[in-house]
Amino acid sequence: MIPGFGITLGFALTYLSLIVLIPLAALLLRPVELGFGGFWAAISAPRVIASLKISFGCALIGAILNAFFGLIVAWVLVRYRFPLKRIVDALVDFPFALPTAVAGIALTGLYAPNGWIGQFLVPLGIKVAFTPLGIIVALTFIGLPFVVRTVQPVLQDLDPEFEDAAASLGATRWQSFLFVVLPSIAPALLTGFALAFARGVGEYGSVIFIAGNMPMVSEVAPLLIVTKLEQYDYAGAAAIAVVMLCASFLILLGVNHVQRRFSRHRERLT
Repeated sequence: MIPGFGITLGFALTYLSLIVLIPLAALLLRPVELGFGGFWAAISAPRVIASLKISFGCALIGAILNAFFGLIVAWVLVRYRFPLKRIVDALVDFPFALPTAVAGIALTGLYAPNGWIGQFLVPLGIKVAFTPLGIIVALTFIGLPFVVRTVQPVLQDLDPEFEDAAASLGATRWQSFLFVVLPSIAPALLTGFALAFARGVGEYGSVIFIAGNMPMVSEVAPLLIVTKLEQYDYAGAAAIAVVMLCASFLILLGVNHVQRRFSRHRERLT
């Protein structure tokens, strides 16, 4: 039997403090030794700003692509029957099981100028590996399961009678999807988007191989943090990490606000 509220609440707060709050507090306090001037100099360096733009920009584009294609994949898996459906469903989780370094090596082998896919793209003037486009490809690969696995259960629980009712009132399939299905799955879709974005911002293993890691061009912020740690610049690495933490928190807070508004709108409709 589960203990009382006081015991479980105390255990939950203690666990969160040890695992989350104390490490975050240590991270936030580490750049204090730099002072405000040193902190600002550390985060405003052109190389740092460029790496932050690449990390957040590529993560945002990858999350948007995953929200679109992940919705399509979830829709197909839920609404259609086809041969080898279980295998396709299992493949969605493949990026979860595959080590990120292995994923990066595999994607680099595919999209390098002499790779299986890259050799056909280079003559068209499309270079994927060792460019920001390669980072987007890697982040799309590792972020797709987050969207599919958050949207899929909601689609499965969605009563088809709502769509039938809309069709009986003269709505087309697109109208039924836009005004009946999409508002119902929007909170789950936004959750998947936020998870894919958060994973993409901090991704390291699958990116460093395909990015090329050229400063000011394709260097991501996590790699720059590792570089500073290797140079024993712990305060500088913590300063960049604090900026990433604060920016990610604000963006996720905004996504959660939009998600709550969608949920309240859906409750009013029902």
